[in-house]
Amino acid sequence: MRHSLPLAPQFYVTAPQPCPYLADREERKLFTALQGEHAGVLNDTLSKQGFRRSQNVLYRPSCAECSACLSARIRVADFRPSKSQRRAARRNAHLTRRARAPWATEEQYQLFRTYLEDRHADGGMADMDVFEFSAMIEETPVKSRVVEYYARQDGEEDALVGVCLTDLLDDGVSMVYSFYSPERQRESLGTYIILDHIDIAREAGLPYVYLGYWVPGSPKMDYKARFSALEIYRGGRWQALDAHADYSTDTHPLSTDPIAEQVARISLPETRPA
Repeated sequence: MRHSLPLAPQFYVTAPQPCPYLADREERKLFTALQGEHAGVLNDTLSKQGFRRSQNVLYRPSCAECSACLSARIRVADFRPSKSQRRAARRNAHLTRRARAPWATEEQYQLFRTYLEDRHADGGMADMDVFEFSAMIEETPVKSRVVEYYARQDGEEDALVGVCLTDLLDDGVSMVYSFYSPERQRESLGTYIILDHIDIAREAGLPYVYLGYWVPGSPKMDYKARFSALEIYRGGRWQALDAHADYSTDTHPLSTDPIAEQVARISLPETRPA
């Protein structure tokens, strides 16, 4: 008789550093390597438990005195755009979408630098050079795509105005990182890229679009709560975001469990025959 054994990845914890979302707090991450023939199934399994991918690493916030970072995803079947989101879709309907293999280009990097300098000049990625950018795009052990958005220009080549590094999961698409031309902020291009990924998931018959983390109390993350049919991973399960709920308890020092307990509750995929 053959039995399946769970994968046994090792989990580690980063050293504390200043939180990029909430003032006067420190962040810490629980992470594991993503590699080998079972990288895809591990990415699928841990994404359902609030983890995110960065190159060949899967991570989840595991701060010592806070649990405010909540993984968020949109239920595609139940999503209904707001009036402002419908306007964003109309403003950007002329854009052309091109999905490519995860390969970095100079054009992407120049747009990335322009975006960072305008939106996140003091962020953790501000000093990223072209080689680090290439690694972010290309070092993926799972099924990933670079989704590019182009605007037509009279008499010239189409202009690259938006990019999203996207992972394909067994239950959805995960928006790993997106950036766009700051000149198109008034056209709500960032919102449109999310709306288009909802369309991509719907066309593929996938139920979710994973957005990364929503952080209550962080102005940088407010935009995610504007999408209907949003779920957050909280208390070990996915639940609908309640616009009237008080999530301030997630920033209390006693809101987090010890690392050992967090790791013990992680469900791992069974892939190896005994």
